[in-house]
Amino acid sequence: MSASSSESSSSVASLIGRRLLQLPFIVLAVYTLTFVLAWSVPGNPLENTEGRRPPAEIVEAMKKQYKLDDPVAFYFDYLGKASGVSWALGKHDRPFDLGPSLKQPDWSVNEIIATGLPVSMTLGLSAMVIAVAIGIVAGTIGGLRPGSPLDAFTQLLAIAGISLPSFVIGSALLMLFAVKLGMFPVGGWGGLQYVLLPAFTLSLPFAAYISRLIRFGMIEEMGADHIRTARAKGLPRWKVAFKHALKNAFLPVLSYLGPATAVALTGSFVVEKVFAVPGIGQNFVDGVLGKDITLVMGVVLVYSTMMVVFNLAVDVLYRFIDPRIA
Repeated sequence: MSASSSESSSSVASLIGRRLLQLPFIVLAVYTLTFVLAWSVPGNPLENTEGRRPPAEIVEAMKKQYKLDDPVAFYFDYLGKASGVSWALGKHDRPFDLGPSLKQPDWSVNEIIATGLPVSMTLGLSAMVIAVAIGIVAGTIGGLRPGSPLDAFTQLLAIAGISLPSFVIGSALLMLFAVKLGMFPVGGWGGLQYVLLPAFTLSLPFAAYISRLIRFGMIEEMGADHIRTARAKGLPRWKVAFKHALKNAFLPVLSYLGPATAVALTGSFVVEKVFAVPGIGQNFVDGVLGKDITLVMGVVLVYSTMMVVFNLAVDVLYRFIDPRIA
């Protein structure tokens, strides 16, 4: 192994080690902030506003059981069970227990997340694959022909993708392709035909931003000295663009993909609602509205951990693509 490759591997290992040490502190900060906000929301999750309400003595007993009468006790008790510390100390019978749902008594938070998270992840990851494909094609076209009618058209689409709310785009696509043309199901979840339309809707803002990053990167790279040298050697323009320029132009996109993927996974509840997708997003919204604090805290813990891990993965990939980065 050469010295440079050894240094690169050591640098990546050091990066991973630092980030793994930072992870619990970042998640703890997110947990604390979420707890303060969730606890400050008025209302009682144990009282049913529709139908029969439990007697006051039962509500009080449940408050004591779940420690809803003591915010400090709830904070540390829930954190210990969710993090696995209570299990490691022998104080709880299972690790990473996110507690029962206070508004869905037949379900635990672990069960709700286990059921909805794969759906949301499939939707979010599919959206990011579509976004990268559209963004690279549109951005490369605009970057190679800046100022052309085709460039203006792709930029117009990018502005529309960023500006229009997803529920507007989703409703329009649903009416056209599902209701009018019958090409896709109206809603639900199943095979590929259920994924494409909501994933495409969710991908558009990300695709628009990626196309702008690629366009600016390609314009800058195509004017660089090494690109002019390659062109002077007689290499075709398309070969220079895709073999040399696109690699460097993609680096800002790579930095964007980490948080963007996390946002696509965690911010799809509007699209899930429009297309009746049974993901975790709608459960999270219902948890916030009903002050189901255990569900809210559990989803935030899972998503914040995912976001940190995604950002770490992107940073590691960034090092491999461009070893010059310290």
